Amino acid sequence: MAGHPQPRRPAGPPRILPLLLLLLSAAAIIPRGDGQNLVTEDVTVVEGEVATISCRVKNSDDSVIQLLNPNRQTIYFRDFRPLKDSRFQLVNFSNSELRVSLTNVSISDEGRYFCQLYTDPPQEIYTTITVLVPPRNLVIDIQKETAVEGEEIELNCTAMASRPATNIRWFKGNKELTGKSEVEQWSDMYTVTSQLVLKVGREDDGVPVICLVDHPAVKDLQTQRYLEVMYKPQVRVSQNYPVQGLTREGEPLELTCTAFGKPQPTDMRWLRVDDEMPQHVVVSGSNLLISNLNKTDNGTYRCEASNAVGKSHADYMLFVYDSRAGEEGAIRSVDHAVVGGVVAVVVFAMLCLLIILGRYFARHKGTYFTHEAKGADDAADADTAIINAEGGQNNSEEKKEYFI
Repeated sequence: MAGHPQPRRPAGPPRILPLLLLLLSAAAIIPRGDGQNLVTEDVTVVEGEVATISCRVKNSDDSVIQLLNPNRQTIYFRDFRPLKDSRFQLVNFSNSELRVSLTNVSISDEGRYFCQLYTDPPQEIYTTITVLVPPRNLVIDIQKETAVEGEEIELNCTAMASRPATNIRWFKGNKELTGKSEVEQWSDMYTVTSQLVLKVGREDDGVPVICLVDHPAVKDLQTQRYLEVMYKPQVRVSQNYPVQGLTREGEPLELTCTAFGKPQPTDMRWLRVDDEMPQHVVVSGSNLLISNLNKTDNGTYRCEASNAVGKSHADYMLFVYDSRAGEEGAIRSVDHAVVGGVVAVVVFAMLCLLIILGRYFARHKGTYFTHEAKGADDAADADTAIINAEGGQNNSEEKKEYFI
């Protein structure tokens, strides 16, 4: 009995997917070659941004290019993506390049990615993705919100959960300061705390202290706190009248005291050092007025100001001159100028006279020696020279005339 023919199975689609999976499995065990025909570069990317991986062939022979992740799962085989991760997208595919982008990169994506080329023998090279994580928070804690001048305060700046560890820098205004940092590691993240100890003065009030992050994943990340420093009053006494000149008898004197501090001084008073304040002195707030000066007012007058931090003062030394002190001083100045001019003229005249006398004596002394030497050249001896000298002859003639 003839058997019934077996029904044929209907022709289905070619079994491409099982074959592809077989190839992918085989790709996972391809031995690593020397990669002499493959080129790629390492990638550094900030968390949350896009990393681009490029596998390039220097001398293409139409061999198949494939990209694998750190677990050696195939991301792209030519232009086909078997890995079900939509963050991987094909940027470019050709016989000489396979370029793939990875969006929204996280720490878990870090590692080695393999480029493979199906040649004989197969070639392989890898690229490394490094993920940078900027600090999550940057906070300054200050030991005291308000400090007093001369105190030391402590500031701490903390940069949390960064990768790699953050370098923290300190600035007071435009001047860089040095802090002391400690690093704590939690899994793959680092928390850095930097401590700054600062001695403050009144000049630091209102000045910003800046904590700045030096990290490859971020630029210009900083935070700051303004210093608040309390200090004693600064006191100054100024003379309103007389504006210039001497404080003379019978004239008025007006002084003003100014004081600045933090907090602003609330208590200000005038006193006379080592003596009682004269009864005719009028004090009105920060002003001191003496309407009619006399020599009994001489002394040191002090303005004191105080606030919650402390007390300070400034002194004014008063010396009352005679009423004509300024005029006499001017007259004395004129007299001194006149005397000085007369002395200069006399000295000049004496110098001129000395010069004239010196020239006169020098000229007559030369003539005397010349006359004395005449006739000496022809004399046979010293006696004859004396007789032959003009002077000697004259004397002889004079004597002859006298005896005649």
